[in-house]
Amino acid sequence: MLSGGTEPYAAAHTVTHTSTRTAIPSARVARGAAVDVCELLIGRPPRTPPRPALLIERVDSGADPAALSRYRELRREVFVAEQGLFRGHDGDDIDDDPRTVVLVARDTGDPEHPVVGGVRLAPVTETDLGWWAGSRLAVHPAARRGGAQLGAALVRAACATAEGAGALRFEATVQAANEVFFGRLGWQRLAPVDVFGAPHVLMRWPVHRIAALVAATKAPLQALLAGMSGAPAGFVGDDGAPVPGSDLIAACDAILPSMVERDPEWAGWCSVLVNVNDLAAMGAVPVGLLDAVGARDASFAARVLTGLRAAATAWGVPVLGGHTQLGVPAALSVTALGRTERPVPAGGGRAGDEVRVTADLGGGWREGHTGRQWDSTSHRPPAVLREQQRAVALAGPAAAKDVSMAGLAGTLGMLAEASGCAAELDVAAVPRPAGATVGDWLTCFPGYAMITADRVGETTPPPAPGTTSTVCGRLRPGAGVRLRWPDGEYTEVVADAVTGMGAA
Repeated sequence: MLSGGTEPYAAAHTVTHTSTRTAIPSARVARGAAVDVCELLIGRPPRTPPRPALLIERVDSGADPAALSRYRELRREVFVAEQGLFRGHDGDDIDDDPRTVVLVARDTGDPEHPVVGGVRLAPVTETDLGWWAGSRLAVHPAARRGGAQLGAALVRAACATAEGAGALRFEATVQAANEVFFGRLGWQRLAPVDVFGAPHVLMRWPVHRIAALVAATKAPLQALLAGMSGAPAGFVGDDGAPVPGSDLIAACDAILPSMVERDPEWAGWCSVLVNVNDLAAMGAVPVGLLDAVGARDASFAARVLTGLRAAATAWGVPVLGGHTQLGVPAALSVTALGRTERPVPAGGGRAGDEVRVTADLGGGWREGHTGRQWDSTSHRPPAVLREQQRAVALAGPAAAKDVSMAGLAGTLGMLAEASGCAAELDVAAVPRPAGATVGDWLTCFPGYAMITADRVGETTPPPAPGTTSTVCGRLRPGAGVRLRWPDGEYTEVVADAVTGMGAA
């Protein structure tokens, strides 16, 4: 980050984080801010705790031009006057980029130096692809005594801000003298570089967003399913299961109880959506649904079933039966049955195959689920939904999976694992709506999105109306998932198998 002045700050201080707003209370506050219980018992109002001595927060020229100006003055003091790294000024095009985020550390108790540190970060590419870089980390000389807490707090705040902006790759070019400092914060060394004749090191902050999602949703499956007979040979890791001795495909999904409680009509809609998508990925036409609903009362159950009924009507799938129980916590699961004579397996891919993503980019984030659930279906006419549902069957790829709770990257890892391969994804080529960051899009539930794989030159776009279809990846020998960036670099986002269930 061309870091300057990250030397020790008061050693007795402690650092806490709340998103991009960071408080560094004084040692006196950290040791003596407990509430007096006796005062509360006798009715006296509790003492107001002292205001934190330092705050880290985001600033911009419109809301706080004075703080932004002081940060730039501080940079000149550190990088021009003190270190001589630049002549005259250290400004550049990043300062003029409207996407650039500036974080400053304010000394709330010192009117002479209200801004005592700062850092900036911004997307690296012209189109934000989730690759960000931090730079111009500077700390005032008066705030460097006794420890490195202020510099560390600024760096951590920058990391949190980048990840909050959807970054999956975050890097900085730091002065060689500060490599150890960044390493202690968890940054990884990439390569030595020269900046204006001074030795620097390119370093990367590891973003674990995709790996954490995979670990939370899919990693326990191998142990949980041990001892069960499982699907027929060749269909391990599929979205549905071929019913032996028939042309039936069975699929089953449960909706998160918290989602049912918070948004019952949407939960009902999604219970159908996820199941018809599971059948679609296997090339099966839906023929019927079974639902199981738990609700606190009949009124709440009716709201769930309203959404379920609307979705079943939209996709033209009859509800054949099910089970309803009242006086219980919210719960919802649906089983779907479909037919196909040629089911498409998730494990039909081979090393060297092209990976295609076909997604409906219409719609937007579901209210209350921003960054997690993209609603591409509720506004679509039934005819479009039904054609989308049959698209994989018409394309006939070697392998397919629909993107669901593991996100796009995690689902690709499941297809690759079932195919006995690893996978790579070209970040710049992935079809993505303008209203979603790369980090959100690769980890959310996208409504309608299919991943298919086939031999090079044989990938046929599934004829799904309203969708964008792009070859944006490849299967390769090994295990796990990595992202390919425009500069030719790769970042590993899933180190090994997603589920542990192995190849089909």
